[in-house]
Amino acid sequence: MKLAARLDLIEPSPTLAISARSAELKAEGKDIVGFGAGEPDFDTPQHIKDAAIEALQKGFTKYTPVSGIPELKQAIIAKLKRDNQLEFSPKQIIVGTGGKQVLFNFFLSVLNEGDEVVCPAPYWVSYKDIVRLAGGTMNIIPTRFENGFKMTPDELEKSITPKTRVFILNSPSNPTGAAYSPEEIRGISQVLEKFPNVLVLTDDIYEKLSYGIEILNIATASAQLRPRTVVVNGLSKAYAMTGWRLGYAAGPHEIIAAMDMIQGQSTSNATSFSQKGAVAALNGDQGVVDSMRAVFEKRRDLAFSLLSNLKGVRLFKPQGAFYLFPDIQGLEEAPGWKALAERTKETDVGKIFSSGLLNEKLVAVVPGTAFGYEKGFRISYATSEAQIEKGLNRIREFVEALWK
Repeated sequence: MKLAARLDLIEPSPTLAISARSAELKAEGKDIVGFGAGEPDFDTPQHIKDAAIEALQKGFTKYTPVSGIPELKQAIIAKLKRDNQLEFSPKQIIVGTGGKQVLFNFFLSVLNEGDEVVCPAPYWVSYKDIVRLAGGTMNIIPTRFENGFKMTPDELEKSITPKTRVFILNSPSNPTGAAYSPEEIRGISQVLEKFPNVLVLTDDIYEKLSYGIEILNIATASAQLRPRTVVVNGLSKAYAMTGWRLGYAAGPHEIIAAMDMIQGQSTSNATSFSQKGAVAALNGDQGVVDSMRAVFEKRRDLAFSLLSNLKGVRLFKPQGAFYLFPDIQGLEEAPGWKALAERTKETDVGKIFSSGLLNEKLVAVVPGTAFGYEKGFRISYATSEAQIEKGLNRIREFVEALWK
């Protein structure tokens, strides 16, 4: 059967491959510890669920405006003013079925064939494939462990070309948990101000999950960038609402109108009663977010301590999100590495490690290859302390055995 040529532009997800193998082992009765999913293990707070239930019971089950109900747009406007000191009108807001759809709509709205998108690596797995499907190309800025997986303003400036259309900023980052300080954001802003044709896409999905660092939105930092910045956010991570499928964007009216048009010919509106839940989330008591963040920070500290001081493994302490991203290039020197590579039949460092870890220690992690950084892997600590201890102790045993 002949399929569309555009499928050649995207790659099979290593995350899904790990998930499929984990499912196979679980079906065999194996005790799998899964660190793959970037999903809070908390239940959605009750007041949010109550708002959606009430909407259902009142018959709020019909189509809504494509770009979102007015009540939710006002809640988003209030949130952006309260948290980011940014002012938007309802025409500058769009609600979609998750942050991923919002990103698809954005790139389909602004990219033409051959346009470049500049993005530091490691990056979220879907950026590259979304950009390719929209006709663009990725211009990657490799970051280093020594710099805390963050690019410098100078590296950014050298990466911008006449073809650059969009710059992506994700802080705190998936997969590293790195977060740019306000001073660093201002430095990045000063570079971008020199390039008036470059749009800025700031992916703020982990904004509420930061640990001991102030998160400054780049549009807040620079009045000059504000008219060409699109802010993307959602409710999945901060409010434990992954299955509700709600994301939103705020930005220039022309871009939001184009995104609205594309969404009108694809999914149309986000689920009606989910939008009512989102109103309750954004307008309600934010103490629930603070409580979950405190738990994530405690888990971060536990995970960091359990994986520290491993030979061949360098560990960066995340400043946000709920991931660890160990650098494992030093493991290539371990006496057992060559035999591990032969057993797994993989070729790059991240895949060799993650495949061996799953098959031999029943721990699922995501290879760094998926994030544009081959010699690393991602752990999600959005799970219980008991699972963190069990899984990371197995990782320690696995690594230590490579050196014997």
